[in-house]
Amino acid sequence: VERAPHFMTELIEKHGHASVEDTQLAAAELNTYYVESFGSAIRIDYGTGHELSLFAWLYCLEVVGLLVPSDRPALVLRVFHRYLTLMQKLQTTYWLEPAGSHGVWGLDDYQFLCFVFGAAQLVNHPSILPSSIHDDEVLEEGAADYLYLNAIAFIKKVKKGPFGEHSPYLNDISGVETWSKVVAGLLRMYEGEVLGKLPVVQHLKFGTLLKWDSAFDD
Repeated sequence: VERAPHFMTELIEKHGHASVEDTQLAAAELNTYYVESFGSAIRIDYGTGHELSLFAWLYCLEVVGLLVPSDRPALVLRVFHRYLTLMQKLQTTYWLEPAGSHGVWGLDDYQFLCFVFGAAQLVNHPSILPSSIHDDEVLEEGAADYLYLNAIAFIKKVKKGPFGEHSPYLNDISGVETWSKVVAGLLRMYEGEVLGKLPVVQHLKFGTLLKWDSAFDD
């Protein structure tokens, strides 16, 4: 983290678009999102806003030319997957305070996008259904390859008691017929519960790369 500002500047100077007008300003914005993606060093907490910062960082890397749209599947299935594994390790090592958690009536204490992307990854899968999360054998075999199963397996590992009691929302989702319906519902929920919440988005830097749309002011 200490080397992050220099690293961001170096990335832009060596690999970014020549059209980036202010390298230092862009690097500062990149650095903020990158550092924030690992949680708050002040509050020692972590939540969906920090997860959002990771994707703000990845978006900005595309804006400056370090990434291209064709990279997006790999960013989710490889980069985000590795990030998720790291954050799970940090959560169980330091027991970070959940930031903005809704308790049992939230989707999860820490993450959200792993369920969105994970459900999308399973659309049209021939055998894994939303209800398959209750099959421990399916979770064990698929957790390494599927984001949704990975997230569910982690929850079952760290939380005690019946799944329907500590994760009622995810338990309800398991009753949905198709993954496409799960994706649609989760996207609506993400827009309302994360992107639509000032306590979450107020921590985004908004600058020359990720710009605030004045239409939101209304």
